[in-house]
Amino acid sequence: MDGLGGFEAHWVWATLGLILAALEIMVPGVYLIWLAVAALATGLLTYLFDLSLAMQVIDFVSLALIAAFSAKRFLRDKPIIGADPKLNQPGLRLAGETAIVTQPFESDHGRVKVGDSEWLARLPAGSKDIALGERVRITGSDGSSLLVEPMPLLAGEEGQTIEGRVSPAGSTSSPGGSSGG
Repeated sequence: MDGLGGFEAHWVWATLGLILAALEIMVPGVYLIWLAVAALATGLLTYLFDLSLAMQVIDFVSLALIAAFSAKRFLRDKPIIGADPKLNQPGLRLAGETAIVTQPFESDHGRVKVGDSEWLARLPAGSKDIALGERVRITGSDGSSLLVEPMPLLAGEEGQTIEGRVSPAGSTSSPGGSSGG
């Protein structure tokens, strides 16, 4: 069938299918590829059976629905699992790391510094408040807040401070390492 101004209809469908496949590469999501498959199949059917325009549209819509719903069912039953399941969950990726308290914990809420970032943090219910400069261990995340627990001091660490802040023993130290009282 001679279609659209001298272009043969099967070439129009094949071109549309290739454009949709190329867009699938550039646009996130897994949806356009099923429309591309439907367009390519419609082009093939149009070439083989010389379909009318109405039949081409019906074929395209039917094939697109079949492809999209089949893919949805297949991906629901066999989901794609990435190499790193925590890739887009930075709070979970920090689990097990050590952080420094930058805002004292009051009623189980405070702020901690991990690397070069500060995070909202939460202690388990009933935990004692943690002072500025103390170390905590990250146990997980809840939304944009890190879940932390106090870290026990190692032998010989009592009274140490971080970056010139007051230690639990009450002395201060400067970044240069000298301490005074």
